[in-house]
Amino acid sequence: MSHLSRLTALLRSALAAPAGAGRIAIALASGVVCHALFGLAVLAMIGAMFFGMSESFGRVPWPWAYVVDAALLLQFPLVHSLLLGPGRRWLARLGPHGATLATTHYAIIASLQLLSLFALWTPSGVIWWRAQGAAFVVLCIAYASTFLLLIKASWDAGVEVQSGALGWLSLMADRAPRFPDMPARGLFAIIRQPIYLSFALSLWTVPVWTPDQLAVASVLTAYCVLAPRWKEQRFTQLYGTRFETYRARVPYILPRWPSRPEPMP
Repeated sequence: MSHLSRLTALLRSALAAPAGAGRIAIALASGVVCHALFGLAVLAMIGAMFFGMSESFGRVPWPWAYVVDAALLLQFPLVHSLLLGPGRRWLARLGPHGATLATTHYAIIASLQLLSLFALWTPSGVIWWRAQGAAFVVLCIAYASTFLLLIKASWDAGVEVQSGALGWLSLMADRAPRFPDMPARGLFAIIRQPIYLSFALSLWTVPVWTPDQLAVASVLTAYCVLAPRWKEQRFTQLYGTRFETYRARVPYILPRWPSRPEPMP
């Protein structure tokens, strides 16, 4: 079943679920908060990086801004990695419907992390390079393409999970979340971690370069390369030999160049 079909079926189940005013109110409120924060976080991220982290709402005086910016930068990989590991059990106990709303809560927390990083960053005021002319056009196209690639990768992974919709829609439908199958189609047929690669590419295709952007790009790229290892350990536990076979066949984060045919004797 395609992700669109799964999402449609989930919506129908939610609409046909038996009445329960409290449950439905919690589900709808969680969905509104989740998707509103998700949208704000994405807009903040796209806008802040487009200007090389030189425009933001952070106004912490220097030198304290070094400490605050470092904390904002490190909180995302640290907390995000924690939630991918032992923090998943905490998410399942968060609130009266924690087990059902775990994916929604995860998306809310991740959105808050991204929003705080990109909206509250205090810019250094130093600009090393600003693209102009043809270079600006090329980089704008490349930057936009990375986010289109990110949307495609998120869709292939399961849009209902990536957006946080699975949790609140399952609560509305009064049923346990049914996760999509192991992603192995679309971009996942080329590399195992297209979401992380797409995000990493967006960090390096911006038209403005500052020391702020270099710091963000370096730390988050390292996270994109290392963090999926924990995710793959969980996939090994979930899917066993099936994932091992997939991992042996599909490269990690960079596509494999086609081998050159050997010359005829």
